Amino acid sequence: MTADAAHAKTDPEPVRDPAADSLLTPDNCAVVLIDYQEGQYATVGSASREEIDLGAVTLAKLARAYAIPTVLSTVAVGMGVNKPTVPELTAELPGVPEIDRTGVNSWEDADFRAAVRMTGRRKIVMAGLWTEVCLAFPTLDMLREGFEIYPVIDAVGGVSPVTHATAIERMTQAGARPITSLAFGCELMRNWARPDADLYRTIINDYFRRKQAIGERTGTLFH
Repeated sequence: MTADAAHAKTDPEPVRDPAADSLLTPDNCAVVLIDYQEGQYATVGSASREEIDLGAVTLAKLARAYAIPTVLSTVAVGMGVNKPTVPELTAELPGVPEIDRTGVNSWEDADFRAAVRMTGRRKIVMAGLWTEVCLAFPTLDMLREGFEIYPVIDAVGGVSPVTHATAIERMTQAGARPITSLAFGCELMRNWARPDADLYRTIINDYFRRKQAIGERTGTLFH
């Protein structure tokens, strides 16, 4: 046996308290997805729908795989103005009800607030369309109420690159903690030697398969 083989590491490090961990774990966070509807996608100008879905679907897959409490919201479906959440996301979130609203700020909706509070989590991993309204407004309100908000930047989009970037800056200055979908998955998984690491392996492999397919269709490899 070589010296390297004798010292090979194959066991995971001890698991930190999953409820009290300062980083995100399946036991200390909730996922919130806001207004992933056809009308919202149609007006986004900071990223393509395929780019947004690459992150948003990954986020939904992670929430399902790690059994993370998830809140899904729409706007103006009951009013007959908008369609429900796109099937790309609902397919990954079976059994998660859609909370419809009339207002652009989901935190002003009593049913939405109740659903978030019912999760019992203070760390909220959140994404929505548009970045500058449907994501930014509840983020700012929830930060003021003591929640930790983690906007998933690669799963969102604004009317333009400027509005998207400005919203991220505004949220960050207020205390939000930006994250991306794959980074979130790594934070949940934490160690490749853990028995449940295959949950993330499956999702990350799917992510790069979809990313490659987008690059082949568009002739670009976005970042």
